[in-house]
Amino acid sequence: MATLLLIARLPTRRPHLSLRQRSYKLAPRITMASSSSSSPPSSDPSLETVAPHAAVTGERKLNPNLQEQLPKPYLARALAAVDPSHPQGTRGRDARGMSVLQQHAAFFDRNGDGIIYPWETFQGLRAIGCGYPVSIAGAILINLVLSYPTQPGWMPSPLFSIHIKNIHKGKHGSDSEAYDTEGRFDPSKFDAIFSKYGRTHPNALTKDELNSMIKANRNMYDFIGWITSAGEWMLLYSVAKDKEGLLQRETVRGAFDGSLFERLQDSKKSA
Repeated sequence: MATLLLIARLPTRRPHLSLRQRSYKLAPRITMASSSSSSPPSSDPSLETVAPHAAVTGERKLNPNLQEQLPKPYLARALAAVDPSHPQGTRGRDARGMSVLQQHAAFFDRNGDGIIYPWETFQGLRAIGCGYPVSIAGAILINLVLSYPTQPGWMPSPLFSIHIKNIHKGKHGSDSEAYDTEGRFDPSKFDAIFSKYGRTHPNALTKDELNSMIKANRNMYDFIGWITSAGEWMLLYSVAKDKEGLLQRETVRGAFDGSLFERLQDSKKSA
């Protein structure tokens, strides 16, 4: 009992807790408004499109004002081939739910069943003004190259058919990249065709400028892409150049969504 009393009388030792307060300096918040007001875009080196030690960037210029001419030019369009003169694409054109690349190919689907056979490719080439030798050679080569990549399964088609629903799988390299890998239309890549290579006329290409573009777009060792791209552009030039030998911007845009082919077909019929 005495021991308990002694323990009770002992002073209670309470720990003294001290909270150390640390002071932190907060960095000033950087807002888009403050950063944009501090330096105008024209003096921002991150917006430069020409590198002093890369001469090719000065030779092949980009359009720095494209965003002011066309809403969201960086956004690839699935249904319409747009540019500053056609912000909604070809007027009155029904995309029928197809991508721009599918619309391009659908012209050659003469019976509308979603499959293009070599004889349909031949008929389509004839319809836009190609001669018999070019149409025969084109039908063989186009279906030979595009048939297997677009098949729904692993088995090749003995008739070398092209399936429009899978046409994006037939996209080749060494091209302008105005079609993306899903078959959408990229307005900025399309605009670069003319800003980079249209030196004589801002909205048209001469044959020499067209050849320069074809060579500049070549990817290393992409021999199939080299041949295919050259064949496509030279074919387009042969059937769609104007009287002055120029390939106009609107002509090229119409080739991407297939509306040009319909105009050429109607023109040939009326003639």
